[in-house]
Amino acid sequence: MTVDDTGSGADADGRVNPPPAPGPFDQGDPQAADSGEDPLTLRLETLILGAERRYTPFQAARSAGVSMELASRFWRAMGFADIGQAKALTEADVLALRRLAGLVEAGLLSEAMAVQVARSTGQTTARLAEWQIDSFLEGLTEPPEPGMTRTEVTYPLVELLLPELEEFLVYVWRRQLAAATGRVVQAGDDEEMVDRRLAVAFADLVGFTRLTRRMEEEELGELVEAFETTAADLVAARGGRLIKTLGDEVLYAADDAGTAAEIALRLIETMANDETMPELRVGMAFGTVTTRMGDVFGTTVNLASRLTSIAPRDAVLVDSACAEELIRAGEAPASEAEAAEAAATAEKEGEEPPAYRFALQPMWQRPVRGLGVVEPWLLTRRNGES
Repeated sequence: MTVDDTGSGADADGRVNPPPAPGPFDQGDPQAADSGEDPLTLRLETLILGAERRYTPFQAARSAGVSMELASRFWRAMGFADIGQAKALTEADVLALRRLAGLVEAGLLSEAMAVQVARSTGQTTARLAEWQIDSFLEGLTEPPEPGMTRTEVTYPLVELLLPELEEFLVYVWRRQLAAATGRVVQAGDDEEMVDRRLAVAFADLVGFTRLTRRMEEEELGELVEAFETTAADLVAARGGRLIKTLGDEVLYAADDAGTAAEIALRLIETMANDETMPELRVGMAFGTVTTRMGDVFGTTVNLASRLTSIAPRDAVLVDSACAEELIRAGEAPASEAEAAEAAATAEKEGEEPPAYRFALQPMWQRPVRGLGVVEPWLLTRRNGES
């Protein structure tokens, strides 16, 4: 075995042979002594990463064959803090750099796109990791016996869970990737892949600020989690896509106005039947939306947000474009007079009357800051249908 100037061990074929990870309770870790960090924390890191720290950022960039400038861009995009020239990186960090740079060199991704991939992946997985630690491991790692430390319980637990959670993460990602790819393939043209016509809606808990003053932190956390869980389940079950959660508010999107409207009313109905939940209001708009890194932007999104702020309690307001789309798709009549006329015509001809799911009631036009005068419509179920 030879040792290069980066300090990595390699065999005659140039393959890196990382040293075996230490056991969970080995003492005298030289890395801990050098860094001043808790040795058990470092052993947990080694277990999760699958390798010991061995590279400085400069050494990792050089080993991956990329410039330090590009390596820094990738690391910052992934959400990693600047660490100067501390020896804190592993062989996995080198491989990740090499893969991203290889995609750029092969022409599969531009450098800007590679940075976006790093950023979107970093942001998504950072939130996932925080949630898993806060809501999952924290509850499971309470020491079962007096005198045991949290780390003594955590190490074997992580050792057992890590491969299973990793496999599950890849599975869910592949399913989501397949669904997203299908939507892109069905898009009419290249522009529609980025700028698409979607229905977007915000669902907002009423009086949440007042609740934060009255409720204990733990109670507030449980309420927010219950709201986000309920909203996420309803959106997914009805064929929408949850874009993001903001504590007291969720943003979702759907390919058609009827799906988004059904989700909105289901949310209102579900929350109204739960005495522990505050009232809800929903604002929805339909139109061109720009999608970036899993988020949505544009005037349509802004309008949906404004409609939410003026919506009555336990009610759904939609913009005129959304109302027109529901009418065009046969989901709602333009008016009750039109519905009655259509029903009479169908009866005369021995046909089934139109099966409208929703009713629309025009509200007073009003100026909305930054968007001019808008005409909101109140969306309800028709004839008590559910």
